[in-house]
Amino acid sequence: MRQHSFFSFVRQSLALGLCGLVLIPSAVRAQQLALDINESVSSIEVSVKDMYGRQESGKVVITQFKPAGPGPFPILILNHGRSPTNRQDPPRFRFTRQVRYFLSRGFAVFEPTRIGYGAYMTQFDPEDSGGCNSKDYAPMAEAGSTEILAVLDYARQQPYVDPKRVLLVGQSVGGYLTVATSARNPEGVIAAINFAGGSGGDPEKRPANPCAPQRLEEMYARFGQAARMPMLWIYTENDLYFGPTYTKAWHAAFVKAGGTAEYRLLPPFAQNGHTLFARGPEIWEPIVGEFLDKIGLPAPRPAP
Repeated sequence: MRQHSFFSFVRQSLALGLCGLVLIPSAVRAQQLALDINESVSSIEVSVKDMYGRQESGKVVITQFKPAGPGPFPILILNHGRSPTNRQDPPRFRFTRQVRYFLSRGFAVFEPTRIGYGAYMTQFDPEDSGGCNSKDYAPMAEAGSTEILAVLDYARQQPYVDPKRVLLVGQSVGGYLTVATSARNPEGVIAAINFAGGSGGDPEKRPANPCAPQRLEEMYARFGQAARMPMLWIYTENDLYFGPTYTKAWHAAFVKAGGTAEYRLLPPFAQNGHTLFARGPEIWEPIVGEFLDKIGLPAPRPAP
C-alpha cells in the first residue's frame, strides 16, 4: 500500500482548489426548490487527486438553505455519504427534513454534492479507496476534506453568515470526511458531528464488518492527533456497515491520540441503524440539541 502523509495536506491553500463559480445545468436544477426554507443552488470548481495520483478539476454542487431574515447566521456544512450502487442518484443531495431541524436552530446550511456524485458524476472518483484487501483511506480523506474546505470558503463569502461560527456535520463517508476536515482545524469551525462515520462497509457481503478496519483506526488516530475541537459521534448497535466493535475502536484511537469526541452508541434502529440520520431525526435531534447547547451554538429560533 502506498504511504500517504495526512499532515502533508493540513496547510494546503484552498486557492489551488477553489476556481470560481460555474453555471448549473437544468439536470441539477430539476429537483423543485423548497422556497419556504430559501433553497438555492450554486456550484464551484475544485481540483483534487485520486488514490492513483491523478489530479482533475470537478464541479461541486452546493445546495444552500437559510432561515428567514438577514442574519448573520452560523454556518453548517452538511456532508453526504457514498452510495454503494449508483453515485448519480440523487442528482444533488438535499436532506430537507434534516435541514429543517438545523434551520430551526438558526444555522444557514450548505450541502455539497461532492466530485464523483450526482448529475456531474464521471469516471474520475477521488473517493475510491481501492479493493477490500488493499484499502487506502488517506487519499479519500485528502480529496474530500479539500472539497469541504472549498465549500466552507464559499460559504464564508455569503453576506448573511457569521464566518466565526461554523459547524461541520456528516453521515457515513461524509462523517469520516467531517472528522478528516476537523483535523485541519479550519478557521471559525468550533465543533463537528459525525453520524455513522466510516468507509469500506457492505451490508450484504460483509454485514457490520468493514474492509480493512484497522486502517481506518489508524486514520482516526491521525485525525485525533491534530483535531482541536469538540465532536459528537453517533452510531447504532445494528449498523450493518460499521459494527460497534469497530466504531468503539475508532473512537478510542481518536481520543487516545488527543482528540475530543463524545461517543453515543444508540439502540438498534429499524433494520439497519446506518439509516438513522436519514430516517430517525426524532431520535437524534434531542442528542444533537443537547450537544449544541453545551458548546453554545444557537438555541431554537422562535416561531414567526
